[in-house]
Amino acid sequence: MFYRKATLADIDGIQKLVYNEVVEGIILPRTDDEVATNIRSYTLAIKNEEIVGLSALHIHAPHLAEIRSIVVKPCLRGKGIGTQIVKRLIDEGRILGLKQIFTLTYKKNFFEKLSFREIPKESLPTSKIWADCIKCKHFPICDETALIADI
Repeated sequence: MFYRKATLADIDGIQKLVYNEVVEGIILPRTDDEVATNIRSYTLAIKNEEIVGLSALHIHAPHLAEIRSIVVKPCLRGKGIGTQIVKRLIDEGRILGLKQIFTLTYKKNFFEKLSFREIPKESLPTSKIWADCIKCKHFPICDETALIADI
């Protein structure tokens, strides 16, 4: 298992890994063009030349970013892959000079173990709501939890 930043050649593998999560409404759909535009934000877990985990660090402001679209191949969940990806994204955020990272998630306990704390959704940047949340099939009745960590 190794971890690396995504390249444009990874778009098809990214889309394949997230497909079921998108269908279930767990993460938002992204077109290939959207993934390409944000390709530098993705960190991948690779096993036997296959993408088995991923997440993205999306910057909202000079001090604030979001961990989004965290997915691990179902047969490999619970083995620390998601934790390693999040830790790498937090390290990347520190290098960039961020002060906080937030997430919207159905996996509250996972993020709490990584020192994230729950916050009201109303405290999230308005740009998040209008750029992303409005595209969600659950909007405006969101049952995700907002969490934030100081880094």
